[in-house]
Amino acid sequence: MFLLPASFCVAMYNLLITNFVTKTNRTMRSTFKVLFYVNGTKEKNGLVPIMGRVTINGSVAQFSCKQTIAKELWNAKGNRAKGKSREARDINLALDNIKAQIIKHYQRLSDREAFVTAEMVRNAFQGLGTEYETLLGAFDKDNESFRKRIGIDRAEGSYRVRVRARNHLAAFIKKCYRRSDISMLELTPDFIKEYEIYLSTDAGLHNVSVWSNCMWLKTIVAKAHYNGLTPRNPFAQYCVNQNVKEREYLTEDEIKTVMAHEFSNRKLAYIWDLFVFASFTALSFVDIKELTTDDIAEVNGEKWILSKRHKTKVNFQVKLLDIPLQIIKRYEGFQENGVVFPDLNYWSICKSLKQMIRECGITKNISFYVSRHGFATLALSKGPHRKCEPGSGTYEHSYYAEVL
Repeated sequence: MFLLPASFCVAMYNLLITNFVTKTNRTMRSTFKVLFYVNGTKEKNGLVPIMGRVTINGSVAQFSCKQTIAKELWNAKGNRAKGKSREARDINLALDNIKAQIIKHYQRLSDREAFVTAEMVRNAFQGLGTEYETLLGAFDKDNESFRKRIGIDRAEGSYRVRVRARNHLAAFIKKCYRRSDISMLELTPDFIKEYEIYLSTDAGLHNVSVWSNCMWLKTIVAKAHYNGLTPRNPFAQYCVNQNVKEREYLTEDEIKTVMAHEFSNRKLAYIWDLFVFASFTALSFVDIKELTTDDIAEVNGEKWILSKRHKTKVNFQVKLLDIPLQIIKRYEGFQENGVVFPDLNYWSICKSLKQMIRECGITKNISFYVSRHGFATLALSKGPHRKCEPGSGTYEHSYYAEVL
């Protein structure tokens, strides 16, 4: 039997290992390539347009280089113009610049994204869709658009809610993915499931807040999908259980108890008047705070509030019955610059409101907002106080619809 020398066997073994490792590394390494070619089918007056092609792991994206060249001057093998003429040098310089920019965008995307496609690089080079390349980038763009509408048809408070939602999402991505952002293309149904768990555990939010934040996430991704910036909406079938607690409200008897109570403390008496006023008009706190004498008009011998809601700028009309009219008259001597109820602070009033309710013998945990819910209770027993006209804002609150 013929035996091979030991040194030969070792050499062959090392060669096999080297070839295997080289082949494996070549397979695992991203195949990124940029080449240029001319489109002969678009020849015009002897000139053909120069096109570019980006290839990454089998994905291909083509683009126009915005350059033309005489067909006979193009070197198809070298992907460049032939010769050293001024025209050839200018074209080759432009192509080198394009290639350098594409490589730069590819490296930037590779550092940020888990995977990169040729289309992403092409779009980044052309400046297309870069705002929606990532989830937080999409959120920031949407928030900026919202911010520009503050004071027109959007409120500052609503903008702050959106910013908090964006910050919760950023914290989740940083903690669970150890990154500053994530590509839209990487999102899966599991992402929002993990986000919901994060909000209720790590962030410590209550169910309604969890639902609200998940809905913001769904909205941003749905917009991106609608605008063609992501091929699919991974959250389309995902539902978050809102699990809203039953809203607190005062019954008619409890409202009568509050109205009949005598307060020795002037501050509590003032808050009592504001709460009763809101119960009879359904105005929000900020709308009461901004109420002026110019908003009160006489229509067919009756007093009405004719104004716009602070939050939505929707027109509303509220008929003033005897009790709210008495409350307005009670503070006429304290009005400043036409403001019916001056110097109101929401948090100061809410704190004293709880003391006022306890003094009336009511154990419910309420806020000033509950007065609007009480309006629906009064509407059932006394009839509506608002003009039921389209766009008037009558019963626009969801609670009113539930009760009525």
